[in-house]
Amino acid sequence: MSLFRVERTVPSPPEEVWPRLTDWPAHGRKVPLTRTRVLTPGPNRAGTRFTARTGIGRLSFDDPMEVVRWEPPAEGRTGACRLEKSGRVVRGWALVEVSGAGDGSRVVWTEELSVRGVPRVFDPALARAGRFLFGRAVDGLLREG
Repeated sequence: MSLFRVERTVPSPPEEVWPRLTDWPAHGRKVPLTRTRVLTPGPNRAGTRFTARTGIGRLSFDDPMEVVRWEPPAEGRTGACRLEKSGRVVRGWALVEVSGAGDGSRVVWTEELSVRGVPRVFDPALARAGRFLFGRAVDGLLREG
């Protein structure tokens, strides 16, 4: 399993940042060659399921995920959303945390994943790639709105 973390501090308050980071279809617009489809009716909560499909044509794979923890930020409390990945290609979890930081917010995205067929010796490279890719996605989501 490859573990990586993306951290950002932004001037927007947590109540604005949280919905941006948990807009699952928007994730698909920020990750290259990916589109996301929510499978359960809203609003977001524990039990929400969605699938990110990445690739082109036959060279595509699904990354199904489920929200297993849903605690939006509140005064004095860090918001936390944990996703479990259960795909045939990508497995693992992600934890999105949003807390107040002065007049803005601190975002921490932690993810642990494994990719089927990729030997563990490549975990450091996979972590670097994940940090880069998800860092760009988080930056894009934070700029929206």
